[in-house]
Amino acid sequence: MIADTTYFSRNEGVCIFYSSTLNRVVDYSIITYEKSSTYLELRRRIERKGFTITAVVIDGRKGVREVFSGIPVQMCQFHQLMILRRYLTLNPRLESAGELKEICKYLCKMEKDEFIYIFNKWSEKWFGFLSERTRDDAGKWHYTHRRLRSARRSIFTNLPYLFTYQDYPDLGIPNTTNCLESLNAKLKELTRVHRGYSKQVKLKIIAEILAN
Repeated sequence: MIADTTYFSRNEGVCIFYSSTLNRVVDYSIITYEKSSTYLELRRRIERKGFTITAVVIDGRKGVREVFSGIPVQMCQFHQLMILRRYLTLNPRLESAGELKEICKYLCKMEKDEFIYIFNKWSEKWFGFLSERTRDDAGKWHYTHRRLRSARRSIFTNLPYLFTYQDYPDLGIPNTTNCLESLNAKLKELTRVHRGYSKQVKLKIIAEILAN
C-alpha cells in the first residue's frame, strides 16, 4: 500500500491510500493539513473493508510510521533525496557535502549493505569536521555545519526504513511513491482549472478521478 498526501492549495489536500498490487485507489480523505490521525482512520477503514495491508510506502512524515506498527514500512527514497537536497542544495560548497550528495545520488540503485557501508565511511571521515563548533556574538557555542549535520541525521533516522523493499523481496514493495505522481499531477491540474468553483464541485471532481 502507498500512503501519500498531496495538496492543491495551502489548506486543501487529499490523503490517498493506493494499492500498487491492485493498481487503484483503495480509499482517501480530504484534508486541510496532514496529520497521523488521518492515516490511522484510513487504515482502519480499509481493514474494515476486508483489506490486509502487508506493507506500506510513506513519505516519512513524523508520526505516520507509528500508525503502521507491525507492518513493514518503506520510506520513499525520492522523498529522502528531496530532504537531502533541501539541506545540501544543488551545488554544495563544502567538500563533505558534495561527497554526501554524490553518495546519495545512487540511493535508489544501491544495495542496502553497500549504501550503509559507504555512508558509514563518509560519517567516519568527516566526524571531526561535523563536530566543529562556532561561538556567536553572545558567547554561545553552536555546531558550525548545522545543515550538513541535519542531512546526516535525516539519513540516520530514516535508514531503518529506506531499504525495507529489499528486506521483503517477496512482497514486491515499491521503493518510492512515484507511481502516484501522475495521479497527483492530474488532481492538482484539474483543481487549478476549476479554482473558481465551489468546494462541493471540486470535491465531486476529485471523487470521480479517484474512483477511476
